[in-house]
Amino acid sequence: MKKIILISVLFSIFMSYAHAQSQDSIFFTKTTHDYGIIEQGGDGFCEFSFTNKGEKPLILSNVKASCGCTVPEWPREPIMPGESNVIKVKYNTNIIGKFAKTIQVYSNAVNSHVILTIVGQVEKKE
Repeated sequence: MKKIILISVLFSIFMSYAHAQSQDSIFFTKTTHDYGIIEQGGDGFCEFSFTNKGEKPLILSNVKASCGCTVPEWPREPIMPGESNVIKVKYNTNIIGKFAKTIQVYSNAVNSHVILTIVGQVEKKE
């Protein structure tokens, strides 16, 4: 009887692991973008590339920045398995000084909450 219970438990663990491996996941090529030093009013755009590594369509339900100085733009349509896309981010480079901001990505993936980060320094235009 103990062998049957042990085998059942091991089988359940194996099936849970196999199921977790087949669930949708989102993979970012990078999660941090370093602007370095930017001149005031300079280009504050960057992109975060990602791929749907799952077997079902990936849906980004929300993408939000930590403050109003950072504006994300993301695809609203489902991303099919194996396909890639980008989240575009614009930082307001009229704000002088060092910055570190986060962008939270929510999706139907198994890793449903991913945090992206932008860092840099804006220097006064001469």
